[in-house]
Amino acid sequence: MIQLDAATVLLQWAVGGMAFCWFTTRRRVIGVGYGWLLRGTYLALAALSLVIALRYGTVPLREVSTVGVMIAIVVAIVVSVQRRDVGVSGQRAEHDRRTERVAAMTGIERAGRTDDDPDTEVGAEFPPILDLIPALIGIVGLLAAAVDAAPDGGSDIALSILRTLAGAAFLGCVTDAMLLGHWYLVQPGLPRKLLNEIVTALGWIWPIEVISLLLPVGMISVFTGEVDDGWNGTLGWFWAASAVTTIVLVFVTKAALKERQYSAVMAATGLLYLAILTAFGTDLVARAVLDAG
Repeated sequence: MIQLDAATVLLQWAVGGMAFCWFTTRRRVIGVGYGWLLRGTYLALAALSLVIALRYGTVPLREVSTVGVMIAIVVAIVVSVQRRDVGVSGQRAEHDRRTERVAAMTGIERAGRTDDDPDTEVGAEFPPILDLIPALIGIVGLLAAAVDAAPDGGSDIALSILRTLAGAAFLGCVTDAMLLGHWYLVQPGLPRKLLNEIVTALGWIWPIEVISLLLPVGMISVFTGEVDDGWNGTLGWFWAASAVTTIVLVFVTKAALKERQYSAVMAATGLLYLAILTAFGTDLVARAVLDAG
Protein backbone atom coordinates (compact mmCIF):
# COMPACT_ATOMS: atom_id res chain seq x y z
CA MET A 1 0.00 0.00 0.00
CA ILE A 2 1.09 3.60 -0.57
CA GLN A 3 0.67 6.76 1.44
CA LEU A 4 -1.28 9.85 0.43
CA ASP A 5 1.57 12.32 0.90
CA ALA A 6 0.66 15.83 -0.29
CA ALA A 7 4.28 16.71 -1.08
CA THR A 8 4.64 13.62 -3.27
CA VAL A 9 1.33 14.22 -5.03
CA LEU A 10 2.30 17.81 -5.87
CA LEU A 11 5.71 16.68 -7.14
CA GLN A 12 3.99 14.00 -9.25
CA TRP A 13 1.70 16.63 -10.70
CA ALA A 14 4.62 18.95 -11.54
CA VAL A 15 6.78 16.18 -13.02
CA GLY A 16 3.99 14.71 -15.13
CA GLY A 17 2.90 18.17 -16.24
CA MET A 18 6.38 19.13 -17.41
CA ALA A 19 6.78 15.81 -19.23
CA PHE A 20 3.65 16.50 -21.23
CA CYS A 21 4.61 20.13 -21.70
CA TRP A 22 7.58 18.76 -23.64
CA PHE A 23 5.25 16.28 -25.37
CA THR A 24 3.47 19.26 -26.94
CA THR A 25 6.27 21.84 -27.33
CA ARG A 26 8.48 19.33 -29.12
CA ARG A 27 6.26 19.77 -32.18
CA ARG A 28 7.39 23.43 -32.45
CA VAL A 29 3.91 24.52 -33.45
CA ILE A 30 2.37 26.00 -30.31
CA GLY A 31 3.23 29.58 -29.30
CA VAL A 32 5.79 30.40 -26.62
CA GLY A 33 3.09 31.63 -24.24
CA TYR A 34 1.78 28.11 -23.74
CA GLY A 35 5.14 27.05 -22.39
CA TRP A 36 5.20 30.02 -20.02
CA LEU A 37 1.76 29.07 -18.70
CA LEU A 38 2.71 25.47 -17.97
CA ARG A 39 6.17 26.20 -16.61
CA GLY A 40 4.84 28.83 -14.24
CA THR A 41 2.08 26.51 -13.05
CA TYR A 42 4.34 23.56 -12.36
CA LEU A 43 7.03 25.73 -10.81
CA ALA A 44 4.42 26.86 -8.27
CA LEU A 45 3.32 23.26 -7.61
CA ALA A 46 6.92 22.10 -7.10
CA ALA A 47 7.55 25.00 -4.72
CA LEU A 48 4.41 24.13 -2.76
CA SER A 49 5.55 20.51 -2.59
CA LEU A 50 8.84 21.63 -1.05
CA VAL A 51 7.13 23.89 1.50
CA ILE A 52 4.78 21.11 2.62
CA ALA A 53 7.61 18.60 2.83
CA LEU A 54 9.76 20.87 4.97
CA ARG A 55 6.81 21.54 7.26
CA TYR A 56 5.29 18.09 7.65
CA GLY A 57 8.03 15.56 6.96
CA THR A 58 10.89 15.27 4.53
CA VAL A 59 12.28 12.60 2.28
CA PRO A 60 15.73 14.16 1.68
CA LEU A 61 16.32 12.87 -1.85
CA ARG A 62 12.79 13.85 -2.88
CA GLU A 63 13.32 17.39 -1.63
CA VAL A 64 16.71 17.71 -3.33
CA SER A 65 15.08 16.51 -6.53
CA THR A 66 12.25 19.03 -6.08
CA VAL A 67 14.77 21.86 -5.83
CA GLY A 68 16.40 20.53 -9.02
CA VAL A 69 13.00 20.52 -10.76
CA MET A 70 12.43 24.14 -9.75
CA ILE A 71 15.86 25.25 -10.96
CA ALA A 72 15.42 23.44 -14.28
CA ILE A 73 12.01 25.05 -14.83
CA VAL A 74 13.41 28.51 -14.05
CA VAL A 75 16.22 27.94 -16.55
CA ALA A 76 13.65 26.93 -19.19
CA ILE A 77 11.58 30.05 -18.47
CA VAL A 78 14.62 32.35 -18.71
CA VAL A 79 15.79 30.81 -21.99
CA SER A 80 12.27 30.96 -23.43
CA VAL A 81 11.87 34.64 -22.52
CA GLN A 82 15.27 35.48 -23.97
CA ARG A 83 14.38 33.80 -27.28
CA ARG A 84 10.72 34.83 -27.44
CA ASP A 85 11.28 37.14 -30.43
CA VAL A 86 12.59 34.25 -32.53
CA GLY A 87 9.19 32.61 -32.30
CA VAL A 88 8.39 29.03 -33.22
CA SER A 89 9.27 27.64 -36.64
CA GLY A 90 6.28 25.34 -36.88
CA GLN A 91 3.90 28.17 -36.01
CA ARG A 92 5.38 30.35 -38.77
CA ALA A 93 5.22 27.49 -41.26
CA GLU A 94 1.58 26.82 -40.39
CA HIS A 95 0.78 30.53 -40.80
CA ASP A 96 2.39 30.56 -44.26
CA ARG A 97 0.60 27.35 -45.27
CA ARG A 98 -2.77 28.82 -44.33
CA THR A 99 -1.92 32.08 -46.09
CA GLU A 100 -1.18 30.19 -49.29
CA ARG A 101 -4.40 28.23 -48.96
CA VAL A 102 -6.47 31.40 -48.55
CA ALA A 103 -4.69 32.97 -51.52
CA ALA A 104 -5.47 29.93 -53.65
CA MET A 105 -9.16 30.07 -52.74
CA THR A 106 -9.65 33.83 -53.02
CA GLY A 107 -7.01 34.87 -55.52
CA ILE A 108 -5.75 37.47 -53.04
CA GLU A 109 -2.00 37.17 -52.77
CA ARG A 110 -0.42 37.64 -49.35
CA ALA A 111 3.31 37.29 -48.89
CA GLY A 112 4.51 34.86 -46.27
CA ARG A 113 7.09 35.87 -43.70
CA THR A 114 10.76 35.38 -44.49
CA ASP A 115 13.97 35.76 -42.52
CA ASP A 116 14.54 39.05 -44.34
CA ASP A 117 11.38 40.63 -42.91
CA PRO A 118 12.15 43.36 -40.34
CA ASP A 119 9.81 41.78 -37.74
CA THR A 120 11.44 38.35 -37.99
CA GLU A 121 14.21 37.67 -35.51
CA VAL A 122 17.02 35.40 -36.68
CA GLY A 123 18.54 33.08 -34.11
CA ALA A 124 18.10 29.86 -32.20
CA GLU A 125 14.63 28.90 -31.04
CA PHE A 126 13.81 27.70 -27.56
CA PRO A 127 14.97 24.05 -27.35
CA PRO A 128 11.99 21.93 -26.18
CA ILE A 129 14.35 19.47 -24.48
CA LEU A 130 14.59 22.00 -21.65
CA ASP A 131 10.99 21.14 -20.77
CA LEU A 132 11.89 17.47 -20.40
CA ILE A 133 14.85 18.01 -18.06
CA PRO A 134 12.69 18.96 -15.00
CA ALA A 135 10.65 15.79 -15.50
CA LEU A 136 13.76 13.61 -15.64
CA ILE A 137 15.15 15.23 -12.49
CA GLY A 138 11.81 14.84 -10.76
CA ILE A 139 11.64 11.11 -11.47
CA VAL A 140 14.56 10.64 -9.08
CA GLY A 141 12.58 12.30 -6.31
CA LEU A 142 9.47 10.29 -7.11
CA LEU A 143 11.44 7.05 -6.92
CA ALA A 144 12.75 8.09 -3.51
CA ALA A 145 9.24 8.95 -2.34
CA ALA A 146 7.87 5.64 -3.63
CA VAL A 147 10.53 3.61 -1.82
CA ASP A 148 9.92 5.59 1.37
CA ALA A 149 6.16 4.98 1.14
CA ALA A 150 6.45 1.20 0.64
CA PRO A 151 5.70 -0.37 4.03
CA ASP A 152 7.47 -3.72 3.78
CA GLY A 153 9.96 -3.50 0.91
CA GLY A 154 10.26 -6.15 -1.78
CA SER A 155 7.28 -6.34 -4.09
CA ASP A 156 5.68 -3.44 -2.22
CA ILE A 157 8.47 -1.18 -3.47
CA ALA A 158 7.91 -2.23 -7.08
CA LEU A 159 4.16 -1.62 -6.78
CA SER A 160 4.70 1.71 -5.04
CA ILE A 161 7.06 2.84 -7.82
CA LEU A 162 4.58 1.75 -10.50
CA ARG A 163 1.73 3.62 -8.84
CA THR A 164 3.79 6.74 -8.24
CA LEU A 165 5.13 7.04 -11.80
CA ALA A 166 1.80 6.08 -13.39
CA GLY A 167 0.04 8.63 -11.22
CA ALA A 168 2.48 11.35 -12.26
CA ALA A 169 1.89 10.66 -15.94
CA PHE A 170 -1.88 10.38 -15.43
CA LEU A 171 -2.31 13.65 -13.52
CA GLY A 172 0.13 15.59 -15.69
CA CYS A 173 -1.39 14.38 -18.95
CA VAL A 174 -5.02 15.18 -18.08
CA THR A 175 -4.09 18.62 -16.74
CA ASP A 176 -2.04 19.55 -19.79
CA ALA A 177 -4.79 18.29 -22.09
CA MET A 178 -7.30 20.64 -20.46
CA LEU A 179 -4.89 23.61 -20.58
CA LEU A 180 -4.02 22.84 -24.19
CA GLY A 181 -7.70 22.86 -25.11
CA HIS A 182 -7.98 26.38 -23.73
CA TRP A 183 -4.95 27.50 -25.70
CA TYR A 184 -6.92 27.14 -28.93
CA LEU A 185 -8.72 30.33 -27.88
CA VAL A 186 -5.36 32.12 -27.65
CA GLN A 187 -3.93 30.65 -30.84
CA PRO A 188 -6.75 30.17 -33.38
CA GLY A 189 -5.85 27.80 -36.19
CA LEU A 190 -3.67 25.60 -34.00
CA PRO A 191 -3.75 22.09 -35.52
CA ARG A 192 -6.06 19.69 -33.72
CA LYS A 193 -3.46 16.96 -33.91
CA LEU A 194 -1.78 18.38 -30.80
CA LEU A 195 -4.90 17.92 -28.69
CA ASN A 196 -5.63 14.57 -30.32
CA GLU A 197 -2.15 13.35 -29.45
CA ILE A 198 -2.33 14.19 -25.78
CA VAL A 199 -5.86 12.79 -25.38
CA THR A 200 -4.69 9.58 -27.07
CA ALA A 201 -1.75 9.45 -24.65
CA LEU A 202 -4.19 9.80 -21.75
CA GLY A 203 -6.12 6.84 -23.11
CA TRP A 204 -2.96 4.71 -23.10
CA ILE A 205 -1.94 5.79 -19.60
CA TRP A 206 -5.38 5.09 -18.10
CA PRO A 207 -5.13 1.25 -18.06
CA ILE A 208 -1.66 1.39 -16.50
CA GLU A 209 -2.95 3.69 -13.76
CA VAL A 210 -6.06 1.63 -13.07
CA ILE A 211 -4.32 -1.75 -13.12
CA SER A 212 -1.61 -0.47 -10.76
CA LEU A 213 -4.31 0.56 -8.29
CA LEU A 214 -6.10 -2.78 -8.58
CA LEU A 215 -3.02 -4.92 -7.90
CA PRO A 216 -2.96 -6.32 -4.35
CA VAL A 217 -3.17 -4.83 -1.90
CA GLY A 218 -5.36 -2.60 -4.05
CA MET A 219 -8.88 -1.50 -4.79
CA ILE A 220 -10.05 -5.07 -5.35
CA SER A 221 -9.44 -5.56 -1.63
CA VAL A 222 -11.87 -2.73 -0.95
CA PHE A 223 -14.57 -4.47 -3.01
CA THR A 224 -13.98 -7.79 -1.22
CA GLY A 225 -14.00 -6.15 2.21
CA GLU A 226 -10.38 -7.00 3.00
CA VAL A 227 -9.68 -3.27 3.23
CA ASP A 228 -12.26 -1.12 5.02
CA ASP A 229 -12.79 2.26 3.38
CA GLY A 230 -14.71 3.52 6.40
CA TRP A 231 -17.84 4.15 4.30
CA ASN A 232 -19.19 0.61 3.88
CA GLY A 233 -17.59 0.31 0.44
CA THR A 234 -18.96 3.61 -0.87
CA LEU A 235 -15.52 5.04 -1.61
CA GLY A 236 -14.61 1.90 -3.54
CA TRP A 237 -17.60 2.32 -5.83
CA PHE A 238 -16.88 6.04 -6.13
CA TRP A 239 -13.37 5.15 -7.27
CA ALA A 240 -14.72 2.67 -9.82
CA ALA A 241 -17.17 5.25 -11.16
CA SER A 242 -14.36 7.80 -11.46
CA ALA A 243 -12.09 5.38 -13.31
CA VAL A 244 -14.77 4.28 -15.77
CA THR A 245 -15.99 7.84 -16.35
CA THR A 246 -12.45 9.00 -17.11
CA ILE A 247 -11.94 6.57 -19.95
CA VAL A 248 -15.45 7.24 -21.27
CA LEU A 249 -14.62 10.95 -21.36
CA VAL A 250 -11.43 10.16 -23.29
CA PHE A 251 -13.41 8.39 -26.01
CA VAL A 252 -16.11 11.07 -26.10
CA THR A 253 -13.43 13.78 -26.37
CA LYS A 254 -11.81 11.94 -29.28
CA ALA A 255 -15.21 11.71 -30.97
CA ALA A 256 -15.84 15.44 -30.45
CA LEU A 257 -12.52 16.30 -32.09
CA LYS A 258 -13.61 14.52 -35.26
CA GLU A 259 -16.27 17.18 -35.87
CA ARG A 260 -15.25 19.87 -38.34
CA GLN A 261 -16.70 22.85 -36.49
CA TYR A 262 -14.33 24.91 -34.35
CA SER A 263 -16.78 24.61 -31.46
CA ALA A 264 -15.82 20.94 -31.28
CA VAL A 265 -12.49 21.94 -29.72
CA MET A 266 -14.30 23.91 -27.03
CA ALA A 267 -16.62 20.96 -26.42
CA ALA A 268 -13.57 18.73 -26.05
CA THR A 269 -12.06 21.18 -23.57
CA GLY A 270 -15.23 21.10 -21.49
CA LEU A 271 -15.12 17.31 -21.44
CA LEU A 272 -11.50 17.48 -20.30
CA TYR A 273 -12.60 19.68 -17.39
CA LEU A 274 -14.73 16.78 -16.24
CA ALA A 275 -11.90 14.34 -16.94
CA ILE A 276 -9.64 16.23 -14.52
CA LEU A 277 -12.17 15.74 -11.73
CA THR A 278 -12.64 12.05 -12.44
CA ALA A 279 -8.90 11.47 -12.98
CA PHE A 280 -8.03 13.00 -9.64
CA GLY A 281 -10.80 10.95 -8.08
CA THR A 282 -9.31 7.83 -9.64
CA ASP A 283 -5.83 8.51 -8.29
CA LEU A 284 -6.36 10.26 -4.97
CA VAL A 285 -9.35 8.33 -3.65
CA ALA A 286 -7.47 5.05 -4.14
CA ARG A 287 -4.42 6.43 -2.37
CA ALA A 288 -6.45 7.72 0.57
CA VAL A 289 -8.41 4.48 0.94
CA LEU A 290 -5.38 2.20 0.70
CA ASP A 291 -3.37 4.36 3.09
CA ALA A 292 -6.20 4.34 5.63
CA GLY A 293 -6.69 0.61 5.15
